Amino acid sequence: MNDKHPDQGAQDQGQNHYPERTVAGAPPTGDDAASGPPPTGDQRVDDALAALSRLHGRPADEHVAVLEEVHGQLRDILGELAEAPEPPEGHEHR
Repeated sequence: MNDKHPDQGAQDQGQNHYPERTVAGAPPTGDDAASGPPPTGDQRVDDALAALSRLHGRPADEHVAVLEEVHGQLRDILGELAEAPEPPEGHEHR
């Protein structure tokens, strides 16, 4: 809006121009933080994700090492799954 065209831009006010973007909320605290992520159904993945709890309370410059470790574990798990033979017909792959 401006003095010359007072209504210019008024139609856009209050609109979300990026609906696909989400804003992260505050990190969990108390019981929510202690519970960690929900179970995935694969104990190896759950164990790798549990390592993310080590980030809480650490300085940001130490986060990279933890994140790289977890990423490596998850990448290894995915590699193993990719190499595994296909399950027989009628069985779900978990």
